[in-house]
Amino acid sequence: MRRRCCASSPFQRTCGQTRLLWTLLGSCLLSAVFAYKPVIVVHGLFDSSADFADLNRFINQTHPGTNVSVIDLFDHSASLEPLWKQVEGFKEAIYPIIQNAADGVNLICYSQGGLICRGILSILPDHNVHSFISLSSPQAGQYGDTDYLKYLFPTFVKSNIFRVCYTYLGQRISICNYWNDPHHKEMYVNSSDYLALLNNERSHPNSTVWKENFLRIKKLVLIGGPDDGVIMPWQSSHFGFYDVNETVVEMKYQDAFLRDSFGLKTLYARGDLEMCTVPGVPHIYWHSNEMVYKTCIEKWLK
Repeated sequence: MRRRCCASSPFQRTCGQTRLLWTLLGSCLLSAVFAYKPVIVVHGLFDSSADFADLNRFINQTHPGTNVSVIDLFDHSASLEPLWKQVEGFKEAIYPIIQNAADGVNLICYSQGGLICRGILSILPDHNVHSFISLSSPQAGQYGDTDYLKYLFPTFVKSNIFRVCYTYLGQRISICNYWNDPHHKEMYVNSSDYLALLNNERSHPNSTVWKENFLRIKKLVLIGGPDDGVIMPWQSSHFGFYDVNETVVEMKYQDAFLRDSFGLKTLYARGDLEMCTVPGVPHIYWHSNEMVYKTCIEKWLK
């Protein structure tokens, strides 16, 4: 009579334990070899960390095990605080993550958050950011009558917001820190306490160091699209902006690029500047649109 194998025999138990051990060891080795860099997410105006659940899910579906930190600071109305104050707060939260990531980190910064991240990258001399992904951010400034603007300044239109923004009190409001009125360029340059300094449009003693710090990034990814409806012009997400006639001048013809005032031209020459344009995406859906993630973000989270 043929003997039937018993599932609880010592031999089988030993084999099962051995297989389990090798499986666990293989998983550990694969994790070590294919570990993904931590991802840090910085939200935009009137947002909070809770708004980025979809983006978190997309990342962990395609890059399992990724440590994703959506920074929970300056939420909702607190996002109107001046940008330098927000830069300091976000920097304090981000710096420990950077210090503990020997192989570097990736930044995804949405809307106003993209400008905050530029500030952090400019003032932090020892950051190890690999990909800086700017997701529908007004990198060249903002100039347009949007719902956000009407909410903040209900009695003003874009043509006279400069009367508020280009004052000492106006610069205490985040959106005024990057309000860029093409019809009052000199006032913008002389009054902007944030964007004009980041762009080195107004000379300051830290310009060379800030440029060197910013150029520590390995890749700059600029994402935006024509149906955004909030970033105006939408090409600001690609460092394009209006001239005095409100005609959009693309990045490569902007003075900041031509002078390489903070490193854009250097990144372009290095082959480390990518632009991704996606039509049909309203502003509030950039971080929850899976097509945007797969088309513009996924490949840069290595």
